[in-house]
Amino acid sequence: MDKLRMESPDMTAQNIDHIAALFPNCITEMLDEEHSTPEKKVYKRAVNFELLKQMLSPDVVDGDEAYEFTWVGKKAAIVEANKPIRKTLRPCVAESKDWDTTKNLYIEGDNLEVLKLLQESYLGKVKMIYIDPPYNTGSDRFIYPDDYGMTQDEYETASEVYDEEGNKVFSENLSSNPRYHSKWCSMIYQRLLLARGFLTEDGAIFISIDDKEQENLKKICDEVFGASNYVSTIVWQHSIQPKGYLGNFSIQHSYVLIYCKDALSFKLGSLERTDEDNKAYSNPDNDPKGPWRSGDVRNALYRPNLIYDIISPSGKVIKPCENGWRWSKETVAEKIKSGEIIFSADETRIIRKIYLSTLEGRAPETIWFGKDVGTTREGISELKQLFGQAPFDTPKPTRLIERCITLMNDPQMLIMDFFSGSATTAEAIMKANSKDGGHRTSIQIQYPEECGISSPARKMGYSTISEIGKERIRRAGDKIKSESPMTTQDLDIGFRVLKLDDTNMKDVYYAPDDYDQGMLAGLESNIKDDRTDLDLLFGCLIDWGLPLSLPYKSEQIDGCTVHTYNDGDLIACFDANIPESVVKEIAKRKPLRAVFRDSGFASSPEKINVFEIFKLYMPEDANDISKRVRVI
Repeated sequence: MDKLRMESPDMTAQNIDHIAALFPNCITEMLDEEHSTPEKKVYKRAVNFELLKQMLSPDVVDGDEAYEFTWVGKKAAIVEANKPIRKTLRPCVAESKDWDTTKNLYIEGDNLEVLKLLQESYLGKVKMIYIDPPYNTGSDRFIYPDDYGMTQDEYETASEVYDEEGNKVFSENLSSNPRYHSKWCSMIYQRLLLARGFLTEDGAIFISIDDKEQENLKKICDEVFGASNYVSTIVWQHSIQPKGYLGNFSIQHSYVLIYCKDALSFKLGSLERTDEDNKAYSNPDNDPKGPWRSGDVRNALYRPNLIYDIISPSGKVIKPCENGWRWSKETVAEKIKSGEIIFSADETRIIRKIYLSTLEGRAPETIWFGKDVGTTREGISELKQLFGQAPFDTPKPTRLIERCITLMNDPQMLIMDFFSGSATTAEAIMKANSKDGGHRTSIQIQYPEECGISSPARKMGYSTISEIGKERIRRAGDKIKSESPMTTQDLDIGFRVLKLDDTNMKDVYYAPDDYDQGMLAGLESNIKDDRTDLDLLFGCLIDWGLPLSLPYKSEQIDGCTVHTYNDGDLIACFDANIPESVVKEIAKRKPLRAVFRDSGFASSPEKINVFEIFKLYMPEDANDISKRVRVI
């Protein structure tokens, strides 16, 4: 019986598989230095990139000149993003809210590693991503423990930081440091590489940023998402009141970069019209179609076929505009007949009517004013309303995130924020759902960053940023429901807490060849002693690529605990000495997947018997039994 991998997917191996399918001649072998020993050489598949480049080019490939954005450490960042990890997400029911019924997730851990673990479970399922990453202001603490695969000496060599006499120059990691931008670029680059895979074909990512890295971020996004999938750059007025000192500009804006997964599939939503938007519409001629305003009748570019005279009812000739009319002669005639185009009183010009009744909303602008979407001060005020004082320095206002949610025009979508911070996104989602009756769900990811000893958060009793985020969701959800009890009865204000941790499995699970018989004898189980059934269940969900927010139940069958996830997507039993009657009962239910503890069977014949039992009760799936029944 095969074992589950219990590690994140190896993206490099998957990519090599794809290349091999298209260009088998570009696949070669190279020495695997990591697994080779002086006694035994181990080889692995590799890509002949020089040959691959030639295969993809109609011209002779010679040299490496090309337009690209690069930095010291970029290649290492790509490798790190593709590396598999042996970690898991452990459920924490005690810190959750409405564990059994909620569809929302709150995950604590380094977001790079969490994104790796979620790859298979949520591939192509997230409609919207919003993130507010560190802005790299020069005073940021880089709390993400990324391994960029470079020692300081290696970095100095790669970046060629030398003085005129050939001596290396290397300073602290300040804004003047040559690694200042590189480190930030590597951090965000590998996370965006993974993030793209989560988006649905019509999905989009919204990224808050300021001037420090906006230029670099856009270049990175052009590479990761494709320049053709760039949607817009929003200028957000984060402060209404001027600030700063004489002799300097008062910085009152930052940005939101928007990229979609596929421009052909993406549909930008509209904003709700206001009285201010409608004040230009009136009905001076009592048109039965209602209020209207005049629209442009000119063509933007010169078109010879749109150059023609229009004859008024009294026979007056109206000459065309410089570039021609907006429509063909036939279309204009139809619009005159329908009343959409009328003549001025003196019949010297035509007037196009744009009816208010035909407009379902208004196009979003690229400048978002604080009065419309909130400011940083408003974000702080929202925290004060919930906590009494603000435990977080620079929260985004919920109205900013709500604006982003509106533009996606999907009340059922899954939203991810892997720089969750104070959980503004989670509160914004609950507010949006309470207003329109939507059922949007979220995945919040936050590194458990320590709050400073003298910080307001620490004085309030919160030791990490993630503690603030969880408490905010609890308080905000209760507040929203109390303010609108009649319309929020079905509002999901809960969240399942999962925490990143080392794998559930002992090292022998991955490297049995490193253990002799004497050592193995003392290992009754390959599962770590502190892991519960729930830990193992969610570990299997991750490995099999199942969503982590679905319902499940646990029951006793012949003295064994059996877990059924989402009505049979997976049935698991992790007990020792599993009797045949339990295996038969699980097989009768015909689950899509079944998993047992390896040590639950005393011998190999017992494991083989499991397959035979499943074949007996699931003969139509006999050929797939080996893929659907596993052990850990």
